Amino acid sequence: MYDSVAVVGATGAVGTLILRLIEERKFPYKKMKLIASGRSAGKKIKLNGEEIVVEELKPEVFDGVQLVIASTPDDTARDFIPYAKERGCLIVDESGYWRMDPTVPLVIPEVNAEDIRKHHGLISSPNCSTTQMVVALKPLHDYGKVKRVIVSTYQATSGAGLAGTRDLVNGTKAFLEGKDYQMETFPYPIAFNCIPQIGSEKERGYTSEELKLLYETRKILGDDTIKVCPTAVRVPVSNCHSESITVETEKKITVEKARELFAAMPGVIVMDDLKAKNYPMPWKCHDTNEVYIGRIREDISAENSITFWCVSDNLRKGAATNAVQIAEWIQANL
Repeated sequence: MYDSVAVVGATGAVGTLILRLIEERKFPYKKMKLIASGRSAGKKIKLNGEEIVVEELKPEVFDGVQLVIASTPDDTARDFIPYAKERGCLIVDESGYWRMDPTVPLVIPEVNAEDIRKHHGLISSPNCSTTQMVVALKPLHDYGKVKRVIVSTYQATSGAGLAGTRDLVNGTKAFLEGKDYQMETFPYPIAFNCIPQIGSEKERGYTSEELKLLYETRKILGDDTIKVCPTAVRVPVSNCHSESITVETEKKITVEKARELFAAMPGVIVMDDLKAKNYPMPWKCHDTNEVYIGRIREDISAENSITFWCVSDNLRKGAATNAVQIAEWIQANL
């Protein structure tokens, strides 16, 4: 058990959920620090029956802290993590800033937990859309070696933070009442709409969100030969990302074998009965920690290829749960 643990970004959407998970999963610690921006400093939060005062994010708050779980914007992570490391902290980071640093393990515990042992004071947690896809790919890759993936994501507004969810709720109300609404986060109305851009424009017409699905997948699975063609779309769903995934493998995987592999994968729940209309949907998967897979079928356009539908709570497994699971693995193994 660590004597001192800190949660950075404790008042944000993911940070708040990290605190819930610490209680739910009985994560062991002796002393807890809650850290956030100056706007939240002084706020009191109850955790495991103890009222804790939120401290402002400054270098000295990490004095004596052993383990940090952080969910902050990239620029904040860029700035604070070096001085937390200087003070001897081991950091589990949710931001995107350090993920592709070759010295930083990028970890999904069900997939590559042993990579944590390679850390130099910092472990990164992947992007939410990458996490659920790679959990699904792992058993297929182990059995038949993944060659190519075509993925389209249908990403919930909660992935853009609290303001993204406000845009959905308030924008929907305004639309139904025939009123105008000034969007906080999205460039276009999200109510009754889909926006086929998440992130900034990058090379070859792909966005930053889409390229995460390529480069993070390769790093986590340890295979730079995997090809990924991604499209990321924001949809008017409040929580849980959905993905349509087609996977080509070197070794043929039948539908029956794929269903068996998915069912045996830790953290995966198979919901796959089209006749009974049983398949994953955001409203079924909300506030859970698993990755749900259904609509498993043969790709009728290519050999050695299957396609399926995948849903997961992007705030839980896609963010907070994965970070806490990494911290739990550290507690148990290091």
